[in-house]
Amino acid sequence: MRAWQVGELGEPAEVMRLAEDVPRPVPGPGQLLVRVRAAAVNFPDALMVRGQYQVRPPLPFTPGVELCGEVADGARRGERLIGNPVLPHGAFAEYALLDAAAAFPAPEALDDAGAAALHIGYQTAWFALHRRARLRADETLLVHAAAGGVGSAAVQLGRAAGARVIAVVGGRAKAEAARALGADLVVDRTAEDFVAAVKEATGGRGADVVFDPVGGAAYTGSTKCVAFEGRIVVVGFAAGQIPAPALNHALVKNYSILGLHWGLYNTHDPRAVRAAHDELTELAEQGAVRPLVSARVPLADASHAVQRVADGLSTGRIAVIGG
Repeated sequence: MRAWQVGELGEPAEVMRLAEDVPRPVPGPGQLLVRVRAAAVNFPDALMVRGQYQVRPPLPFTPGVELCGEVADGARRGERLIGNPVLPHGAFAEYALLDAAAAFPAPEALDDAGAAALHIGYQTAWFALHRRARLRADETLLVHAAAGGVGSAAVQLGRAAGARVIAVVGGRAKAEAARALGADLVVDRTAEDFVAAVKEATGGRGADVVFDPVGGAAYTGSTKCVAFEGRIVVVGFAAGQIPAPALNHALVKNYSILGLHWGLYNTHDPRAVRAAHDELTELAEQGAVRPLVSARVPLADASHAVQRVADGLSTGRIAVIGG
């Protein structure tokens, strides 16, 4: 089969190589061989290729952590499923493996690209907003990187929950994307101070919930515009800077700092992951959520797609089509 291989760590465009004769992975107990119909590109793909992710597959490996695939053989042949492939056989290939227990039916309301993009980003946003922050209707939600893969999911899920959503983005094109997602207020951080904008929009109260996959200055600014009894959910550090929070500040202002590592729920509470999938599927059927797929590219262009995500040049998700 054709599959992208990483034989050394580095920048995706430099170290990813498309091989034509990689053996198909062989499913072990409880695993399914799937033909990849679409793979969604995620920031962790870039980190993994660089050797900067917490999961480090042995070299060589095939990157790609999220897919929509069709079961290739066995009793479940033909089923369309979404999930995280079993590394080192990642999603940027013609075939991959899924753990049967952690694979979910692809929502009928979504095409292959949309279904592939529903899993990681939307599960992360759902657990951040509902499990960790307990977002309530009529609260104000501040979303950083709101036009990105996980940020765009948070915007849609915030709207679906009845919250007022303030979206922070970087650049005019991403601002347009955030408006199209339904954000109530869009702040371009390259042109204005998001702290001042949040305070003005909330009459000085601040945001009840902050969704932060960025870290760095985004986190620091959020502590200045979080509301009394507000909750800051730390989702990631796309800026490359891990904040060192001043806990005395959290004490004085009476806000909470919450961490979210969604992958741990697959081990500690898989039933909650399945319940979230069921709710996301229903929201997709209702049209309340629809993954923002900004581009669909063939397998041959996967390395350039991962590099675009690594460089912060993408909006929403890029989908690699057809395996």
